[in-house]
Amino acid sequence: MATEIKLPRLGQGMESGTVVRWLKQEGDRVEKGEPLYEVDTEKVTQEVEADASGLLLKISVEEGEVPVGQTVAVIGEEGEDVPDAEPEVDEEPLEEGSRAPARDEERERGREAEAAVETAPVEAQPQPSTTDGRVKASPLARRIASERGIDLAELRGTGPEGRIVAEDVERADAAPKPVAAPAAVAGEPEVEPLTSIRKTIARRLTKAWEAPVFQISMSADMTRAQELRERLAELTREGETKPTISDLITKASAAALLRHPQVNAHYENETLTRFPTANVGMAVATDRGLLVPVIRSADRLTLAEIAAARADLVERSRSGKLQQTDLEDGTFTVSNLGMYGIEHFIAVLNPPQVAILAVGTIEEKPVVVDGDFDVKPMMSLTLTADHRALDGSVAAEFLGTVRSFLEEPALAL
Repeated sequence: MATEIKLPRLGQGMESGTVVRWLKQEGDRVEKGEPLYEVDTEKVTQEVEADASGLLLKISVEEGEVPVGQTVAVIGEEGEDVPDAEPEVDEEPLEEGSRAPARDEERERGREAEAAVETAPVEAQPQPSTTDGRVKASPLARRIASERGIDLAELRGTGPEGRIVAEDVERADAAPKPVAAPAAVAGEPEVEPLTSIRKTIARRLTKAWEAPVFQISMSADMTRAQELRERLAELTREGETKPTISDLITKASAAALLRHPQVNAHYENETLTRFPTANVGMAVATDRGLLVPVIRSADRLTLAEIAAARADLVERSRSGKLQQTDLEDGTFTVSNLGMYGIEHFIAVLNPPQVAILAVGTIEEKPVVVDGDFDVKPMMSLTLTADHRALDGSVAAEFLGTVRSFLEEPALAL
């Protein structure tokens, strides 16, 4: 019996995803667990594995946005009946129950409309139907409009209840364009719509600013930490990842979190949830935006294991190969801008986590030791804490423990 392949829920809160590329074609043999297609969520683009083995009898959604649970393909054996495709419904995309149109059908209607537009008069465009101020349009129509810089608010929808479909966008794109006068000034501003990741970042940062936070800072003497890193680098065998200062910071933070469980927590819906293990997220800058993959159970890992996990997550972050699960279940975050020469900065909270550590560069600075001046490699540590969950004394004790572990790394290892 043929198996319908449905879009899975790849993470908490995921209601829909965008099919961006098929790794198999209709008629190909597929094995269960084999990568079948790629889907774009709010956070990552990841491969989805096949739920069954057999022939890929039908691809129901070539590409486009679909809700969780909708059939995107059918796998079975040659000669088996293929279920009819589910009809498109009229709800807005991103809303539960919405469906994505088949790409080929809309494209074909768009090509027909493009051919007809040369002889059809251009009609006045009334305002399209909206829902709560949002223009009603199919996911494919939105994608085409975004790619071609077309404002959906200026189009008239021909779909059910005035909904804009792909052919409406194709028709508008094919219509004659007025010739613009030469610009008087070179360098016109460029308008770029936010990507799904940047929208997620914007939403989460807005939520973070709603929290009543405070910041505290300390400086750590990194003499012993640098000596340890250099010694470990010498002992690292070929093919293994050399530990970095960032790895030492992750280990020190994880060890400190176990000593101060109030910091290893989430605050949500007026409830505190404290965790028995430290899942440390690390902020990674990518071409698509800031991502925070998580090193799970960092308190139980050796420094070499943390280094290997960090290298893998950073590589997959920047190559677009992260999985949704790589970004989930973090209990604390470290943001290190030291490699950019930043001396000191304040990191924005990563809700529902109750604290985040900002790390600056290591600088040679004069310090007083036993009444005499000396020069030491100093590094700034700034903790941003949610005051609803943490008091200043608790935050200060935690940050002091992190500093102690960095100044005497053997205590954390």
